[in-house]
Amino acid sequence: MSTVLAGGSSLHAIEAEEIGDLAGKDIVHLQCHIGLDTLSLKHLGARSVTGLDFSPKAIAAAQDFAARAGTEARFVEASLYDAPEALGATYDMALVTWGAIGWLPDIDRWAKVVSAVLRPGGRLYLLEGHPVMNQMEWENGRLYAAFDRETPAAQPLVFDETSTYTGDERQLQNTRNYEWLHPVSRVVTAVLEAGMRLDFLHEHDRIAWRAFPEMEEVGVDLFRLKEGTAKIPMAYSLGATKLG
Repeated sequence: MSTVLAGGSSLHAIEAEEIGDLAGKDIVHLQCHIGLDTLSLKHLGARSVTGLDFSPKAIAAAQDFAARAGTEARFVEASLYDAPEALGATYDMALVTWGAIGWLPDIDRWAKVVSAVLRPGGRLYLLEGHPVMNQMEWENGRLYAAFDRETPAAQPLVFDETSTYTGDERQLQNTRNYEWLHPVSRVVTAVLEAGMRLDFLHEHDRIAWRAFPEMEEVGVDLFRLKEGTAKIPMAYSLGATKLG
């Protein structure tokens, strides 16, 4: 956080290497949470940045961080599925990263929303935990597949967590989470059917959190499975351009 408040960037090495030149671009960060990555985009040269999230507390935190950093940014409180109407604008790039689409039941509708907020020639950059990784659990020193490869919209995975994934030790009052696994093939198909052209699809052996016990830190806030553990893809990234 301190890096961003001082005018720096919170982006990890993966997105920093792949996102491209941001100079002069209007960028929307969908499901922006507390907005640190949104502000980072502005610090990296974007002409304007807008963050959207459904949580009023996250938006309030993002606005506070923007004020403390002295960074011009717009933050909008709305559901992802209501983004086109709530934003009332289109953009040169849409950013979606790290633990975003797994909270959404309808990936086709998500892709249509992304297309709707992009200008012709605008780009999507998606970086997510890999669905194969999200199928896995750790038991007796080994990974095993605990969940099906795809989650039906009407039958989400249900988890009760007493604390947040951020590591904050304060106890949550609302503990229930609903999540969906979307295979990479479904995400790619949704993007194509929403009127975008696929520019690249990459798989990565690193991820931005310690997903399993047997992981080692490689770089700043990136982790991979230790040697001796069967390797699976931990993350994937996708670039696409809106046609027309």
